[in-house]
Amino acid sequence: MRASALAAYGILALPLAMVALPVYMQVPAWYVGHVGLALSITGYVLFGARILDTGQDPFLGRLVDLLARRGRLASALWCAAALLALAFAGLWFPPTNGTTWLPAAWLALMLGLTYSAHSLLNITLLAWGARVAPDTRGRTVAAAWRESAGLAGVVLASILPAWLVARQGWPASTGMAVYAGGFALVLALALAALLNGAPPWQRAGDVPHEARRPAPPAVRRLWLPYVINALAVAIPGTLVLFFIGDQIERPQWAGAYLATYFVAGAAGMPGWTWLSRRTGPARAWALAMALAVSIFFWALFLVPGDALAFGIVCLLSGLALGADLVLPPVLLAAAIPADQDPAAHYGIWTLLGKLATAVSALALPLLEWLGYRPGIPHAGGHALAIFYAAIPCALKLIALSLLIVLVIAKEKRT
Repeated sequence: MRASALAAYGILALPLAMVALPVYMQVPAWYVGHVGLALSITGYVLFGARILDTGQDPFLGRLVDLLARRGRLASALWCAAALLALAFAGLWFPPTNGTTWLPAAWLALMLGLTYSAHSLLNITLLAWGARVAPDTRGRTVAAAWRESAGLAGVVLASILPAWLVARQGWPASTGMAVYAGGFALVLALALAALLNGAPPWQRAGDVPHEARRPAPPAVRRLWLPYVINALAVAIPGTLVLFFIGDQIERPQWAGAYLATYFVAGAAGMPGWTWLSRRTGPARAWALAMALAVSIFFWALFLVPGDALAFGIVCLLSGLALGADLVLPPVLLAAAIPADQDPAAHYGIWTLLGKLATAVSALALPLLEWLGYRPGIPHAGGHALAIFYAAIPCALKLIALSLLIVLVIAKEKRT
């Protein structure tokens, strides 16, 4: 495949990441700090919206397969892109009338619309990647292009919103409006590139009932290690801005820390791709999990002022990030039978990932119950550090064990 075609395929991941990171990491802090919602209410709204979003992904996956077979996918993607741009912009401008219920309801509505549109686009992109090449090596290369573009979008999302919000001469909401407008433009250009320049979607066939067969055992064995690993990533993602502000006490460095983490992920991605070709994606992913735990566990012992040490944790743990992004979708693509449509499987896959992010939102009310208060030093004792570092590392070790038992051990027997 030509590099230009691979770039046209992968570039849509850039705007999808530009919207995913602020919704995932910055919306909680925005509604607590700028809007004034209580930490517990914000957490419950996030949890509810993510749970509702989780349930729709298998249906969206089947819808994508159906639209692709009928040649109507392009128009549906343009509608989803328009809805995503409008809903994302609306997130940063909640109506307020002195009550709690109105901004909370607005947050729930805008999140629901944002999640739905984003899911349709993301499932399409993942399923497209499963059919751009006939072998695992080609799919790995396509996935690397996609995730590299996604990491570029994450880096932009980690730097631009913070810079625009802090810019002198306009309110924070204006900064987010500028960011939302730029995102809408990039999204339109990326979708046009996908539809006009990407390798064609190699469909499994035109027999509808093929897509409705139960997932094969090789696919089902991936579900449990994937969802637990996703939870291990989602919890610190939800809490990172609180950890930087109240544990490290360097909120002004948040953009730099996030950029360091994601740039390191991009830098490590070629190495994980190379290792995957030689050892297989499952073994490479297992090594990345072990590396992530051995590094990230040290965040548990950081105290206020450990700014450089936290930067080193971000840098080294970020190197393992590329494996989490590239290798699980490649494992799934290899497990999907050639005669089955892929989008339904990726609908379940994204459901599992979103279930993890939904559960991670419960960390906010739990921390409040334990005495943590944003902006108050040492409130809640060590609860924030335990939730941010210790619990995710334990979950990562569980996911690693399951990957070895359910996937790698099965590979040795076959």
